[in-house]
Amino acid sequence: MSGGVSAARPDIAAVATLLKPITWFAPMWAFACGVVSAWQPAAPHAAQIVLGVALVGPLVCGAGQAANDWYDRHVDAINEPGRPIPSGRIPGQWGLIIALAWTAVSLAVAASIGKICFAAALVGLALGWAYSAPPLRLKRNGWLGNAACGACYEGLPWITGCTILTGGVPPVPVFAAAALYSLGAHGIMTLNDFKSVEGDRAMGVGSLPVRLGIKRAAVVACLMMAVPQGVVMVLLSIWGKPVAAALVGMVLFAQLLLMRRMLQKPRDLAAWYNGTGTSLYVLGMMVCAVALRP
Repeated sequence: MSGGVSAARPDIAAVATLLKPITWFAPMWAFACGVVSAWQPAAPHAAQIVLGVALVGPLVCGAGQAANDWYDRHVDAINEPGRPIPSGRIPGQWGLIIALAWTAVSLAVAASIGKICFAAALVGLALGWAYSAPPLRLKRNGWLGNAACGACYEGLPWITGCTILTGGVPPVPVFAAAALYSLGAHGIMTLNDFKSVEGDRAMGVGSLPVRLGIKRAAVVACLMMAVPQGVVMVLLSIWGKPVAAALVGMVLFAQLLLMRRMLQKPRDLAAWYNGTGTSLYVLGMMVCAVALRP
């Protein structure tokens, strides 16, 4: 796994698995929220929007996933040995080569869209590599690593989507919403870490479940998800959007009910919550985006 480039090349199925298409939804949804929050005619920017969707999902997110799997290959050999790199389906240093190539393609596509999009992609890719790669390897600290992931999955794609339509820096309410939902994603990432506690502990990865224990990490995750949404409710009310504030409050209340159940058996139910409560979370994101009409 750690030698030079193998003569054997990985097949397309293994590469697709490495890039983890299931993870692309979050940044693509956030990008769509950015497009909606801009409230500009989309048709004149159709080509840029299509490129933007590809940029935030398959490209930037895919590059980050490939880099993460490469630098996590020893951890994955304990937690998930069936993944493409530890299983040998992506041999030699092909995992690193794919991550670097995908990063280069991402930057090229971002440059073709515009300067602000290029800057956002550059920040997102830098955070993605810093999350996984030494010397920073932000994931060794669950507080820092999850914050970087939240920015990459929610805030930066949201701002990118808005920028494509506005052609300039988004207004303050858009930045505020993107930042708050990025902060909330910190909790989602903490729940995602519950599945890899043993390998993280063995390899010195200080995720919040490792640092705080399962129960306390679950409580922190719930607070990190709920509090930013509460702030969004308050801001929408201040901005004269009471209906949207009420709708965000409704989806938050439903999440709180699900959190109450999840906290009874957090490790067993973390994946269940990520499939139910997180769906409500992203629904609230779109409600907020629609309400941000200038």
